[in-house]
Amino acid sequence: MDQGVNLGFIGLKYLVVGSGFFGTVIAERIANDLGEQVVVIDQRSHFGGNSFSAPDDATGIDCHIYGSHIFHTKSSHVWEYINRFCSFNSYRHKVLTNHSGNFYQMPVNLDTINRFFGTAFSPAEARAFVEEEIQRDYFAEPQNLEEKAISLVGRRLYEAFIKGYTAKQWQTDPKLLPADIISRLPFRFSYKIDYFDDPWQGIPLEGYGALFKRMLNQPNIDLLLDTDYFAIRSQIPADCKVIFTGPIDRFFDYRFGILGWRSLRFEKEVLPVSDFQGTTVMNYADEKIPFTRIHEFRHYHDERQYPGDKTVIYREYSLTGTRDTDPYYPVNTSQDQNTYKQYCHLAGQEPNVLFGGRLGTYSYLDMDRVILQALEMYESRIKVGSQM
Repeated sequence: MDQGVNLGFIGLKYLVVGSGFFGTVIAERIANDLGEQVVVIDQRSHFGGNSFSAPDDATGIDCHIYGSHIFHTKSSHVWEYINRFCSFNSYRHKVLTNHSGNFYQMPVNLDTINRFFGTAFSPAEARAFVEEEIQRDYFAEPQNLEEKAISLVGRRLYEAFIKGYTAKQWQTDPKLLPADIISRLPFRFSYKIDYFDDPWQGIPLEGYGALFKRMLNQPNIDLLLDTDYFAIRSQIPADCKVIFTGPIDRFFDYRFGILGWRSLRFEKEVLPVSDFQGTTVMNYADEKIPFTRIHEFRHYHDERQYPGDKTVIYREYSLTGTRDTDPYYPVNTSQDQNTYKQYCHLAGQEPNVLFGGRLGTYSYLDMDRVILQALEMYESRIKVGSQM
């Protein structure tokens, strides 16, 4: 990895735009499997995209700079691949939510139901009770997130724990959001509190920053930070294969308008206490509270000896994406889907450009899905093409 050296692009065969998981995996495969030279550029001053982490200067606590990232996967292929570059600790994600000043388990489980309704249901009793809640407002064919959520948990649980948080998180009325977003949230009639069910979970022992550094530190990879693709686009050879992981609407200069994106803003604070909230992530369900959640990163690494008199928290605020903000998640309304199809048509007319990752494919993908997408694209679109 030759960082920050302007190599020039004459004769370049592969250019990766963006050094998040998608771009980094593609670059690593080109460098180590194909044995070819590849240049990776990123407009930020660091690699790793939104998954990047770095130690806080005041405390040494490894902070996820763009919000919590918990690695979890059902794919043995992805797990085997990523473990070539790091080891993981045994962290299992657990989330609490603050509603009207009271704390509940999230996602909704048997404890949440009993505490919220003041009951002592068994699993079977809770299931029957929630089914009655659902039937009051059931939607046989839910058309949006609100209708889908009510059809899964009933109106009262939806309005307490999902409606306000979702409106803040997406800066969009839940009635305008696609129904499948809520499918990411588990719902349980047991006391299980782990957020994810995947068999392989954890946080890289040395942090995400160290993971990306190791993946990119290859003799055939040259990394250029603080480099805007659109500023150097004219220098790229016409026959160079470009793997673009930025926003697909930006690539085409917003020809059909900007897609709906959600952006984020973080407020960092170092506090003179050993533990601020007792958990890594605390959600705030009520819409009147402006931030969506608070991250406390010390809890991701119980195996580390962090200071006993300081902690770091990040308050997370959602923003509507604009041309001047970093996009994080696709909103994906029906209008967005139609606009994205238009951009996909243009993308099909770019024979030497491949689009990948959350931003390049306008998809709400977890880290493991991004890695799998990159590995599959490498095998089917890059490796195969190099052998023709």
